Amino acid sequence: MDSISLNAYAKINLALDVIGQRENGYHDVRMIMQTIRLYDKISIRKTIRSTITLNTNLPYLPVNENNLVYAAADSFLKTLGIKEGVFIQLEKRIPVSAGLAGGSTDAAATLYGLNELFNTKLSLTQLQELGVLLGADIPFCLLRGTALSEGIGEILTPLVPAPSCWCLLVKPPVNVSTRYVYEHLSLSCAIHPDIDAMCSAIQEKNLQKLAGRLGNILESVTQKEYPEILEIKKQMLSFGALGALMSGSGPTVFGLFDDKKAAQKAFYSFKIGEYGKQTFLTRFYQPYTT
Repeated sequence: MDSISLNAYAKINLALDVIGQRENGYHDVRMIMQTIRLYDKISIRKTIRSTITLNTNLPYLPVNENNLVYAAADSFLKTLGIKEGVFIQLEKRIPVSAGLAGGSTDAAATLYGLNELFNTKLSLTQLQELGVLLGADIPFCLLRGTALSEGIGEILTPLVPAPSCWCLLVKPPVNVSTRYVYEHLSLSCAIHPDIDAMCSAIQEKNLQKLAGRLGNILESVTQKEYPEILEIKKQMLSFGALGALMSGSGPTVFGLFDDKKAAQKAFYSFKIGEYGKQTFLTRFYQPYTT
């Protein structure tokens, strides 16, 4: 095998809680992560020269070690002692800096693809151990599906697939600093989502209960800085969403719909509005089953 192409799927947080902060500055979290069918495309080709060349369709993205794809490839090749080089083509579809793990899932796909391309036979656990050194979301992006995420995000417990639904994504044209959000988070004042209740709703395959238990502790910070997040949530609910929530540290908001026509109507309404540039209608993704 000389080349490989992969889909790198985005994620949303159905529930996100922060339960403490470590001495090293990292935060302990409990989250319910869900892969969605919005994805980037990654193509990797072996080269004779022992260099990494990264090309992307977005001219403003770095193509050096400041890009997680490059960093993942560099880490993999050095760790495995591989002397050959690679050419990587990254086609971005997932919005950048959106709370959807776009960079992390690209890195995860790169690690998985290199493992296949060079037939190095690393297990999923070994790939996750390599990935977590680059980013806390990468282990989940390698696992995919529906999972409880704990620790800094690296302790994963796979859950039964969440009930199927339509997922509307809207990213307002603002940039959110994850560091700022965590630095201004007050654990004592914020509303903590009920992670165990969310797990139960998923186990019961009850979409209504799931939608009623959506929660993200980081919204308490981000919504104050960017009121459009709350406005988008309100609009989604008015269009018939069963629930709406900001994903990650934002600013992307997602709404869950059980009715396809309502979801499509909401999609087109947002698409022609002020937030239309980065509006997507998708569904949950479950590996091996869809």
